[in-house]
Amino acid sequence: MKPSLQLKLSQHLTLTPQLQQSIKLLQLSTIELNQEIERVLLENPMLEREDGDGGVDYAPAPPPGNAPEREAAPEPAAEPAGESITHEGGEGSSEDEGIDWSNVGQGASSRSEDDEDGDYQDIQAAGVSLREHLDQQVALSPLSDRDRALVRFLIEALDDDGYLHQPLEDLLELLPQDAEVDLDELAIALRHVQSLEPAGIGARSPQECLALQLQALPECPIRPLALEIVTSHLELLAERNFARIRKLTGCDDEGLREAQALICSLDPHPGSRYSTAETRYVLPDVVVRKLRGQWTVSLNQEAMPRLRINRLYASLLQQNRAQGGGLGGQLQEARWLIKNVQQRFDTILRVSQAIVDQQRQFFDHGDVAMRPLTLREIADQLELHESTVSRVTTQKYMATPRGVFELKYFFGSHVATDTGGAASSTAIRALIRQLVDAEDSKKPLSDAKIAEILGQQGIVVARRTIAKYRESLNIPPVSLRKSL
Repeated sequence: MKPSLQLKLSQHLTLTPQLQQSIKLLQLSTIELNQEIERVLLENPMLEREDGDGGVDYAPAPPPGNAPEREAAPEPAAEPAGESITHEGGEGSSEDEGIDWSNVGQGASSRSEDDEDGDYQDIQAAGVSLREHLDQQVALSPLSDRDRALVRFLIEALDDDGYLHQPLEDLLELLPQDAEVDLDELAIALRHVQSLEPAGIGARSPQECLALQLQALPECPIRPLALEIVTSHLELLAERNFARIRKLTGCDDEGLREAQALICSLDPHPGSRYSTAETRYVLPDVVVRKLRGQWTVSLNQEAMPRLRINRLYASLLQQNRAQGGGLGGQLQEARWLIKNVQQRFDTILRVSQAIVDQQRQFFDHGDVAMRPLTLREIADQLELHESTVSRVTTQKYMATPRGVFELKYFFGSHVATDTGGAASSTAIRALIRQLVDAEDSKKPLSDAKIAEILGQQGIVVARRTIAKYRESLNIPPVSLRKSL
């Protein structure tokens, strides 16, 4: 086969670097966006953060349709003026009611030493681990050095909830043979651990944990019955089999009710209060307010980076155009980033306002008024691609008078009604929650009964659908909601 040259004409879509960056920034969360900007600031000297005095304010203007999917025209190579991207709060800025988003996440470390005792205890509980708290008590206990060492050995074997899951026989094998520790001595050390505060530490089962806490309580008439239920009938109590418990213990309804209340007041995870779980905070991208009877959306200034071109480097580049070298490309990349960040927030603002316009009944009346909404509806309304709306609504948050919600929260499936309309799954969950909260605890509503009540309101929902929504709300089944 003889090689030859052929000309072929074809069309294909090419993603320019600027368009790729625009799509990437659009799908990032606020935290990820700030991380990406910090990375670019370290690599590009032409870009800097706006310090608030010397930049030109930027008020977001309505962007053209398909904003994240269109390539911007190239700009001139040099721009000595301080091009910046800053954002003003808009008309509703004066109605923030004292909300300072910059202080979100500041904990107890900023408190002074002369705070009240309650605040000091909160700081101490948050700063001291469970093992440190127990070691402090062991150090003050009148134990011998050998017993103190065994107690600390068992403390190290506790999990974060304060339980000892390993059998004493297995722990005994971990000790050196020359220590000559027997099983009885280790059991005595465990009793010393179980005598420490908080009560219930060192338990090997939930029954033992609750029993230790009951034994540490002051003497009261109901404590023996509660102790009997915990040690012998805890599973029946969890199943709400009150008739069986009454038969086995011989108590009456009033005594069983008091014993149940006492058991429910105990802590099955006594060590969890000393855990150092990290608290994650959400910084909203937009804020919803009601102004002159209309729900309006404004961008949250604290979530928006303030960027501008470095004036010094831009001036040097303009004076030495011929010797600009790589600075010219870095200037263009900096301008692309500023434009794409501006475009990102404009698109978020447009999509958020469209969502609020569609769900205004939710903001007036709550979850029960949520209407079905799909990404396609918002995309068609704003003349955007459905994938663009999906990127905008993922990991973006909206602060409203009813709480902070991810934009995805306002989209959901629908269920048909007798009138030919549709009800949102979020509204149905809210109705289920209302019915369960208002039910008689002695005769709770079954899933079939809830489906029948909703059917009387014109919402046709199957029993299995009710069960699925109920489980998503963490509502226990009817057998576990029954009380005396």
